[in-house]
Amino acid sequence: MVLDDLGSSLRNTLNDLRGKSRISEEDVEDVVKDIQRSLLQADVDVDLVMELTDNIKTRALEEEPPAGTTAHDWVLRVVYDELVDLVGESTDLPLESQTVLLAGLYGSGKTTTAAKMAWWFSKKGLRPAVIQTDTDRPGAYDQAKEMAERAEVDFYGDPDANDPVEIARDGLAATEDADVRIVDTAGRDALNEELIDQIEEIESAAAPDRNLLVLDAAMGQSAKDQAQEFEESIGVDGVVVTKLDGTAKGGGALAAVNETGSSIAFLGTGETVQDIERFEPSGFISRLLGMGDLEQLTERVERAMAETEEEDEEWEPEDMMKGDFTLKDMRKQMQTMNKMGPLDQVMDMIPGMGGGLMDQLPDDAMDVTKERLRDFEVIMDSMTDEELENPRVVGKSRVERIARGSGRPEERVRELLEQYNAMNRMLQQFQGMGDGDMERMMKKMQEGGGGMGGMGGMGPFGD
Repeated sequence: MVLDDLGSSLRNTLNDLRGKSRISEEDVEDVVKDIQRSLLQADVDVDLVMELTDNIKTRALEEEPPAGTTAHDWVLRVVYDELVDLVGESTDLPLESQTVLLAGLYGSGKTTTAAKMAWWFSKKGLRPAVIQTDTDRPGAYDQAKEMAERAEVDFYGDPDANDPVEIARDGLAATEDADVRIVDTAGRDALNEELIDQIEEIESAAAPDRNLLVLDAAMGQSAKDQAQEFEESIGVDGVVVTKLDGTAKGGGALAAVNETGSSIAFLGTGETVQDIERFEPSGFISRLLGMGDLEQLTERVERAMAETEEEDEEWEPEDMMKGDFTLKDMRKQMQTMNKMGPLDQVMDMIPGMGGGLMDQLPDDAMDVTKERLRDFEVIMDSMTDEELENPRVVGKSRVERIARGSGRPEERVRELLEQYNAMNRMLQQFQGMGDGDMERMMKKMQEGGGGMGGMGGMGPFGD
């Protein structure tokens, strides 16, 4: 995740403040040095770094914290406020009819981003269309068409045409019934006069409502110069940061945003069309600092649940809360979890489950968890309907048979049954909860996740 080293370093430094009632200048200096080091390593512009850390130091030492606030909580609040201010507001992107132009260099991820954005708009109830105007890159048309099909959105392109401006005009006419038209443009290895002339002509023909600059998260300080040139050419209303699923640091994007006076619109977090999220500064920084992001988590859960129910109209998730929880329900829940994205991203959104807790896990912990989920799926494929409906009938001989049929060890079969029993017990506890109890639990999660640590059997996360 972008600036992940900053989050890890900050959490460690802030933990040293726990138990202190007053903040010293030395404490603040330690925090400031960590921020400076991490941001500079993430390719954030030096001037931005110094301005940010000066503000943090001044506020932490000179402002009076609210009564009863610990040193840890006060510095955390100041750092949170200043980081939110650094990344700025989210790009204005109303859910209404509009045309969006995507610009960027080769390899930035424009074509994939076009399909991802179209998919995102479609999930918001709008009808989007992708218009592919890249006539330079071999395979651009085929890639764009395939991605649009995966996103299940309208597409226009002409593999036989040579004039991108003409394609843009024809595409806009052909997709006039769409609510949102996303125009994908060609890139170059570097921003040159030819590319600038072409994109200016396309912009003139398309008359977009918004121009979004697509930047690879791995781009360093050069992002600043690139952003400035695109800003001078067509104007930049927002930035899309792509490929945040790898080791990219992403700091260059912050410099680009600052240079254009714009904001961040979307984050690309994976390879599939679903791996995109609307940039929300407060939630983004909350996850960075280990405070979770319940809003983004809720959106992912609702979206994944809707997709799972759409695929299986007979499945009623409400039955799980009535005491009718089966292994079939557990499988649907696991499939829903897979639709929510990588487990480490989901964990970061849960207060108390991401942040510092994630830092303590071995590097391959998430891979092991994914392997367990895959094993569970294979094991359930080897079970009878009776066993899936009533797991209590699975005794020693059935465990041996299921293990042989699935090619998985008996221990893994027993792990699945133990996981089911833990989830069943948890759901039975929820059945006795009133609305007030549920609200208190959610409030506790938002305040720091104190109640989450003991929930080791919570779905596929449990050990």
